[in-house]
Amino acid sequence: MRKHIKNILTVAFGVIATVAYSQDRENDTINTGVIDVVKPYTPSISDAFKVKEVPSLEDETTETKKEIKYNIFSFPVASTFTPAKGKAAVVEKRKPIRLFDNYATLGVGTYTTILGEVYLNHAINRTESVGGYVSHHSSQGNIEGVSFDDNFSNSEINLNYSSRLRDLAWNVEGGFKHQIYNWYGVPESQITNAMTNGIDEKHSFFGAHFGGDITFEDTYINSGSFFFRRFGDNQGSGENRFIARAKIDIPIRDVEVSTKIRFDYLGGTFDKGFATNTELNYGNFLAGITPSYELKQDDLTVNVGFSAFYLNDRESGDNKFYVYPAITATYRLVNDVLIAYGGIEGDLIQNSYYDFATENPFVSPTLFVMPTDQLYNAYIGLKGKLSSNMSYNISGHYIADRNKALYKTNIVRNIAPENAYDYGNSFGMVYDDVDTFGVSGEINVDINRNFKLGLKAEYFNYSMEDEAEAWNLPDIKGALFMDYQIDEHWFTGANLFYVGERKDALLLEGILIPDPVGTTVVLDSYFDANAHLGYHINEEFSVFAKANNIANKAYQRWQNFPVQSIQFLAGATYKFDF
Repeated sequence: MRKHIKNILTVAFGVIATVAYSQDRENDTINTGVIDVVKPYTPSISDAFKVKEVPSLEDETTETKKEIKYNIFSFPVASTFTPAKGKAAVVEKRKPIRLFDNYATLGVGTYTTILGEVYLNHAINRTESVGGYVSHHSSQGNIEGVSFDDNFSNSEINLNYSSRLRDLAWNVEGGFKHQIYNWYGVPESQITNAMTNGIDEKHSFFGAHFGGDITFEDTYINSGSFFFRRFGDNQGSGENRFIARAKIDIPIRDVEVSTKIRFDYLGGTFDKGFATNTELNYGNFLAGITPSYELKQDDLTVNVGFSAFYLNDRESGDNKFYVYPAITATYRLVNDVLIAYGGIEGDLIQNSYYDFATENPFVSPTLFVMPTDQLYNAYIGLKGKLSSNMSYNISGHYIADRNKALYKTNIVRNIAPENAYDYGNSFGMVYDDVDTFGVSGEINVDINRNFKLGLKAEYFNYSMEDEAEAWNLPDIKGALFMDYQIDEHWFTGANLFYVGERKDALLLEGILIPDPVGTTVVLDSYFDANAHLGYHINEEFSVFAKANNIANKAYQRWQNFPVQSIQFLAGATYKFDF
């Protein structure tokens, strides 16, 4: 068809060209030469028209399609094939670990060490449960080179009850604690004098506490708690402390301001002071509020707020107000890989005899107790994940403390020592304005559910206002821990600690009293390595062995107080349900 169209168009164009040429020749009066241009015809697509794919025909025989009928002749075919039933693929599942609500542990070791612990928990029904624990750790001491009793004992019992309802959950607990330590760190120059006077170096503590907490769902009051503790010793000291806290959301127009409220009461007495025989009383009441508003935009989160405290000194009757910044921020630079954070916060820290004796059990019962005014704690850092199983945290901080509490060895009484702690074998508290600069780094590795590893290092630099040194504060601290589940039965772990040099003072009565500094003593840095190995006999029974202070160094954590050398302990654990 396209060929015929081409021929028709060629003839048509030829006729039109001939007629046009003849007319021009007749009207042309100028006698000129003749130029013939010959050009082959090159057709294009635009020269043709589109042919319909389904032409319309006026043929009566094709206008109506003939109806076609199909008939299927079926007949049965015998078959003996029987298809098998479908079966899901079997995936090998790990045997679920059975969890127990209760356990008991007993271990014995060198230096006549006894370690015991029992933890109990019982569900009364779906919403209520009761529980408790009893623990005991003691040792007969016998540290090489020590001339006085150096045994210690730490026993504790605790009971609790909890209830979880639809809109709230609450818990109450109470317990008792009893501890025994000894002022055995008598300097060599005072050993003869102390033994001659037959000092009773035993110092025991006792305490009882009661508290509770409650949390709410879908209310402006998020949570609340209270805590009361009575603490004392065998030297006539006694201390009461009551703390109440609450966290609420205060609606202001279209936003909610998260607000923390705190009430803290402290009152205590010592039978006598270190320099006088008169009773020493201390105590104060603290009330504080910390409102904070959270701002979020893309990867940036900022909390803006402040802390305000009212402090009433019960002994002097002084009233003071303190205001601190409370600003924090985080920014995700690269998702979870790189997160920047920082902030500046302050606080009014309530110091207590219980806190001092818990950190350093060799303090004398003659302490001057007062709060620490932390003007600000400014910090900045980076944290995130290096991989799916490795995280890191690097930070730096600058802290300005006013009246920071420092442990310092008490003066050696050469003139008529009356008490067992008068021989330079106890510690008192001194307060100074301290500015602390520090940097720290931390890495945590979870290779799998069976292996965990952590490493942390810290460096500190101190600037003092009055005191010659930052007494008993280390310049470097480091720690490493590791837990490894070797297989279904065997497990092991280790933890290592490093503490850098610290400085303390040695003052002799009647010799160095005019000198406010006295003799500075440098305590060597120490490294403490501990490891354990255990075996699960079955789901209920396990046995274990521990080795502490593997380096076998009787280092001094506090001046003149060496610790036990390498120690071994073995025991068993039983897990059970009622």
